[in-house]
Amino acid sequence: MSLLPSPRSGHAPANGLELAFEDYGDATAPTVVMIMGLGTQLLGWPEPLIAELLERGFRVVRFDNRDVGLSTRLSGAKPTEDIRRAYSKSLIGLPVQAPYRLQDMAQDTLGLLDALQIERAHVVGASMGAMIGQTLAGSHADRVASLTSIMSSSGHRWLRPGDPRATLRLSQPPPAQDPETIARHMTETMRIIGSKPHLAMDDAQRYAELKRAAERAYYPAGTARQLLAILASGSRVDLLRRLRTPTLVLHGEHDPLVPVTHGRHTARCIPKARLETFDGMGHDLPPALMPRFADLIAEHAAQAVR
Repeated sequence: MSLLPSPRSGHAPANGLELAFEDYGDATAPTVVMIMGLGTQLLGWPEPLIAELLERGFRVVRFDNRDVGLSTRLSGAKPTEDIRRAYSKSLIGLPVQAPYRLQDMAQDTLGLLDALQIERAHVVGASMGAMIGQTLAGSHADRVASLTSIMSSSGHRWLRPGDPRATLRLSQPPPAQDPETIARHMTETMRIIGSKPHLAMDDAQRYAELKRAAERAYYPAGTARQLLAILASGSRVDLLRRLRTPTLVLHGEHDPLVPVTHGRHTARCIPKARLETFDGMGHDLPPALMPRFADLIAEHAAQAVR
């Protein structure tokens, strides 16, 4: 059973696209807009975290990025580079060709704010979603009341890359396209990139959530284009050093995909950013930590508007 009340939901026009969204809570309350990561639908935001934020008096909006879930799919925009070649080029600072970049995805988020008549929002992003949030805060600081960057990076190419086993696993497609097989494959993937056992979600619960997501939508071509967007966008170090948006950085100390050094570097780049790291947390949002995350986000949002 869902922990959440029925949302206001639908599709909103944004930057020439249609973004699927869910909008919870009092429409006049301070708004938290949640931007999810690579290839992950709005369902990737844990219901316990949303419920905790609602209890703290926030309005919460979550949505599918372009090329994922029920939002517009750019099916006519093929990847313009082989992913492995693009990754190698990004490591040595060569330009990567992509159908769109993180700046375009930040404009999508801005368009959603406009469509929902949200003047300013507390932006919370996870992984790629935090990269989008960083970019939005850098280009439209007046619309971002605060930024929370979770398990993400500054994009600096000299930072230590993730564990090759974790990176390789993400590049391996499921052996079949039915929801059950996809969910089993992704459950195993999360065992590799996710949190340590004392924080990890129960496999049966994880499988059920991933199967629900696969039944809602599954679009690996969009994930490939999103990955190219990350690689083509390069470093955000200069942008982060200019940020004046109050920023909270949250990162797992056992993240095999985006090592904790990336979170620490992000916090060092942003003036006056606050960093919190979590023992045992990998590249996921473990339920056991969601009350603490809600506390930190709420406290950060309150301090930002004083």
